[in-house]
Amino acid sequence: MGRGRLRVYLGAAPGVGKTYAMLGEGRRALERGRDVVVGFVETHGRPRTAEQLEGLEVLPRRRLLHRGAAFTELDVEAVIARKPKIALIDELAHTNVPGSANDKRWQDVEEILDAGIDVISTVNVQHLESLNDVVERITGVPQRETVPDDVVRRADQIELVDMSPEALRRRLAHGNVYAPETVDAALSNYFRVGNLTALRELALLWLAGKVDEQLDRYRSDHGIAGTWEARERVVVALTGGPEGDTLVRRAARIAGRTKGADLLAVHVTRADGLASSADPASLARQRTLVESLGGTYHQVVGEDIPRALLDFARGVNATQLVLGASRRGRLAQIFARGVGVTTMAQSDSIDVHMVTHEAIRKGLSRPASPSAALTRKRRIAGWAMALVAMPLLALALLPFRRDLTLPSEILLFLLLVVAVALVGGMWPALTAAVLGFALLNWFFTAPVHTLTISAPENLLALVIFVLVAAMVSTVVDLAARRTREASRSSADAEVLSTLAGQVLRGEPLLERLREIYGLTSVTLLERAGEEWRIVAMAGGPPCTEPGTGDTDVTIDEDLVLAVRGRLLDAADRRVLEAFAAEAAVALRQQRLREEAALARPLAEADRMRTALLAAVSHDLRTPLASAMAAVESLRGSEIDWSPSDREELLATAGESLVKLHRLVENLLDMSRLQAGVLGLALQPVALEEVIPRVLDDAGSHARADFSVELPEVMADPVLLERVLANLVGNGVRYSPVLVTASEHADRVEIRVIDKGPGIPPEDHQRVFQPFQRLGDRDNHAGVGLGLALSRGLTEAMGGTLVPEETPGGGLTMIVSLRTAA
Repeated sequence: MGRGRLRVYLGAAPGVGKTYAMLGEGRRALERGRDVVVGFVETHGRPRTAEQLEGLEVLPRRRLLHRGAAFTELDVEAVIARKPKIALIDELAHTNVPGSANDKRWQDVEEILDAGIDVISTVNVQHLESLNDVVERITGVPQRETVPDDVVRRADQIELVDMSPEALRRRLAHGNVYAPETVDAALSNYFRVGNLTALRELALLWLAGKVDEQLDRYRSDHGIAGTWEARERVVVALTGGPEGDTLVRRAARIAGRTKGADLLAVHVTRADGLASSADPASLARQRTLVESLGGTYHQVVGEDIPRALLDFARGVNATQLVLGASRRGRLAQIFARGVGVTTMAQSDSIDVHMVTHEAIRKGLSRPASPSAALTRKRRIAGWAMALVAMPLLALALLPFRRDLTLPSEILLFLLLVVAVALVGGMWPALTAAVLGFALLNWFFTAPVHTLTISAPENLLALVIFVLVAAMVSTVVDLAARRTREASRSSADAEVLSTLAGQVLRGEPLLERLREIYGLTSVTLLERAGEEWRIVAMAGGPPCTEPGTGDTDVTIDEDLVLAVRGRLLDAADRRVLEAFAAEAAVALRQQRLREEAALARPLAEADRMRTALLAAVSHDLRTPLASAMAAVESLRGSEIDWSPSDREELLATAGESLVKLHRLVENLLDMSRLQAGVLGLALQPVALEEVIPRVLDDAGSHARADFSVELPEVMADPVLLERVLANLVGNGVRYSPVLVTASEHADRVEIRVIDKGPGIPPEDHQRVFQPFQRLGDRDNHAGVGLGLALSRGLTEAMGGTLVPEETPGGGLTMIVSLRTAA
């Protein structure tokens, strides 16, 4: 029996009609004669959804007891035992009640699929693991129930249940989604038009990615190599030359003409990594430009550049390829067509754009001559060997002229030519080869002491000698130059790796650059109007403006890296340019972080102010309204209240006023804490005096257990009582509370332990943020200041307040204070 197929209805928000669509599909399958059962469906009290259940077989749910309450969950065993063809199972991301076989419902669905049963399910985009934090930032509402993206992506079919934000808000206003009393709050919070629009876009983009995967898999399975223009993808080829910025902007404009088009930049490097004319600083700058325009940067390796470009373009299913017009001269284009022409000839269905640019007139930049790779001493030694060692070799061989044959003499001269190539490079070796030909002809080829060669085979041997010497010297020189370039590349790579590590570890980059290259000073200058100012420096004295150092590296119009100490050669300058570009990026990121740090307190203050206003408008109004209603009832003359009724009304008014008083005190204390003006009176305090008063206020729901005599702690007795009262009051809302205390070194720990639902570890710190009420079902019992205020007061007294999971379930709050001793 094979594995069942999974079909998922994906929605952007609650109420778009996922469950309704799932049940509709189940009814249609039933009408077609398929065996369909409802494993688990949550109607949320929506009449039209409940109507869709009519005529469908609904399997009984499994009943579970947890903390004395009864819950119902999907009965996986019953579904598998029933063996239907299709099972309808709602809410794929649902978290099962503790005691279930699996923690998550998607795990239940996996078991049912493994049993060969097809499943139709539903999920909202906010429950996808990869988008969970994004949705929280958009809506401000955390979602604890998540499903791994891979589980949904593996579904055989995903169908988006879409609805415009305005239509969904109308459904909500008509009472088709939530109960009427909660509609206003939902419309003004989670279901704002902006929130719904963003969630809808997230769902569409996520599903588009899934469609791309399906398309790529289909093309791969069917061996389709051609481009399918299902979506515009523009690839721009970068060489690291000055034309790159123009090409990137042009490609971005082409991509911008089509909504949702992708922009990709690619740079092809040779497999050996050598003989590249790419400028690392230009590539780094162009990569930053591509990413700022919403594109992605890629680097591929290939010997044949046109083929590598087209292989990459076809691999990403690109529709358009942007290339720069060739910078090669006309004569060079006669002998070779060039990358652009070759790419267009082989592009097939991919459109190729040849973009002109200003760098065409400047021609192609040439790498340094091969001899430049050798030191001056080696070049001089090579020429000396060619001009001196060749005649000396001839003189040394003259006494043995009768004993040696011409081939032997030619091999000895050839050996010397190879040695000259190894020392001085190709041109001294070619000179040595020509000089060797003349010496062999004059001294060792009959008739001697003339330039005449009587035997044709001797002429052929000498000509072959020159050709072999030329070829061998060229190969030897090329191999030596490659070795030197590889060594230099390895050294540069080591420098880049070292400097990259410095950047990642946040260590001083400029100081490390100064040490590596033996410089006196390295200065990063920034233009400030008409003047230059020093942004960062290492060593000294610094350069105050461009041109005052030995080498300047221009990063952009406003940033220049100036160094003193020595002139850098071309290879060192290229490495320096690459890291100058990275230094500029690091500088911008640092400034963005500083700006964000400056804005964060303002944003936090604004958030606090908004939450405070919401608290004042709601939470203060509730106890005030209760007190006013009780007082107005007592003042009224229409009803003759009995003594017991009057006592009850007075008690209601008193309780409301106490809540109001406590709420105002918390708000005032929080504002004093934030302003840093909270008055403290630290003194030795005996816990045996404070804790009983807290427990008396909590009644029978709290008790203490510490029989060991404890030392006094340094605290403000009034504030300490407030802290413990807040913690105990927060705990008794969920379960009875146990308060214990123990001594540890020079501190005393007070533990407030409850057996309630607890808090996930990832939310342990969030509960101390003002106006947070994680997991509360009753959002009318306060503004969520208790824990935030308790931590603030504890820290003001020199202590700490940390949460901890209670063994067996629940939450333990630990207050740690210094002992008076």
